Amino acid sequence: MELIGGRRFVEIPGDRKHQLPPLLIRTRPDADPLARVMEMATSLVEDEEILPTLAAEFPQHDQILERCRMDMALQLVEQYTGLLDQWCWGDSILDWIRQCEITFENRTDLRPLLRPDVWPHAGRCSFVTLLHDKAVDTKGVDMDRAVGMRLAFRQPPPLTCCSNQFLLFLKSPVASTAYAKWAEMSPAPVSSLPPERFEFEIVNMTV
Repeated sequence: MELIGGRRFVEIPGDRKHQLPPLLIRTRPDADPLARVMEMATSLVEDEEILPTLAAEFPQHDQILERCRMDMALQLVEQYTGLLDQWCWGDSILDWIRQCEITFENRTDLRPLLRPDVWPHAGRCSFVTLLHDKAVDTKGVDMDRAVGMRLAFRQPPPLTCCSNQFLLFLKSPVASTAYAKWAEMSPAPVSSLPPERFEFEIVNMTV
C-alpha cells in the first residue's frame, strides 16, 4: 500500500500501464421539443399552486403574473435538463464500472485488487475516484451526484413526475445521499487506484 497525501493507493506489481474499457458517454434521451417541455413546466407551476399565491400578492397585474410564470417554468426546465444530464452521465459511469470489474476479474494481476478480504483493496467507488484523478471533463456535471442520480432512478423520470420542490430543492441531496450509501457498501478501508497505472478512452456517443 502506498500512502500519498493522506490517501491510500493499492500497489500493483510491475510498472506497466493497464488499459481499461472505454468510457462511453451517452447523451440525454431524446427530449420533447422545447415548446412541449415549457408547456409541461408551466402546467407543473400551476399544479403546484404557486400562482394563486403570486396572484394574491400582485392583484390586477397580469403581466407580472405571466412573467413570473415564465421565469419559474424556465427555471424548472433548466433544472430538469440538468437532471437528465446527470442521469445520463451516471448511467454511463455505472456501465463503465461494470466493464472494468469484468476486466479486473479476467486479469490475474488485477483480480485481487477488488477482493474485500484482501487489504488494501479498491471498491466500486474507487473507479469514480479514478475518473476524478484523471480529470475527466464532464461539462460541469458532478460525477458523484450523477452516479447517485442513476442509483436513485432506474430510468430518467419524466418532467410530469417531478414536483417543483424536488427539482429546486431535493434533487441534489437525494443524489448525494444515494452516492454516499453506495460508496459505503464496500468494506472500509477502501484504497484508490493509482491513476498513472491506468489508461482508458472517453467516447462521446453524441450522434
